[in-house]
Amino acid sequence: MNQIKIFNENVEAYEAWYEKYPEVYLSEVAAIKEQMLKLPENIKGIEVGLGTGRFAQVLGIKEGVEPANEMAAIALKRGIEVINGNAENLPIKDLNFDFVLFVTICHLNNVKRAFKEAYRILKPKGSIIIGFIDKDQKIGKTYEENKMRSTFFRYANFYSVVYVTRLLKEAGFAAFEYNQTLFGELDEIKEVQLPKQGFGQGSFVVVKAVKK
Repeated sequence: MNQIKIFNENVEAYEAWYEKYPEVYLSEVAAIKEQMLKLPENIKGIEVGLGTGRFAQVLGIKEGVEPANEMAAIALKRGIEVINGNAENLPIKDLNFDFVLFVTICHLNNVKRAFKEAYRILKPKGSIIIGFIDKDQKIGKTYEENKMRSTFFRYANFYSVVYVTRLLKEAGFAAFEYNQTLFGELDEIKEVQLPKQGFGQGSFVVVKAVKK
């Protein structure tokens, strides 16, 4: 509940962050888009942890799950169909989507449970795509060091690529692919960066995996 309250009460600050760091945002979008381009065309996808719909809108995703009503209201204005719910208990029937996108796993209460729920709602051979800050890289380390002074990250949990991969394997996913972006400190990024394959250098990693 603390996380939802924070996001409901600080929507303007949330949106302002993206206006302050447009190159960071667009670099993240480029990395996610590179993984999405590997998916078949004309398939049904959903973003879990939709926020204000910034990622879903630019990536062409029409549906999302979001528990914070004030954030969801902006997503609706951006043309996204919003389902009220949380990642750990998705109000969605089994085998319903071809892909699921997460970009905010650091704010989830139970990542392991969220990945299992994603597995449940995916069709056979469906894909999960997760964009996240790697706790082992520069920006992740800075966020962790300063989290108690942050409005949004006070209750956040940052994860390593190895840990996220392990949880995905435990949930039943396979065929892993990775790319990365955000090379350097946050305030040093003044142009949109092209993603590179793999992980271990960039602070933002995107992993794509397939339901067995």
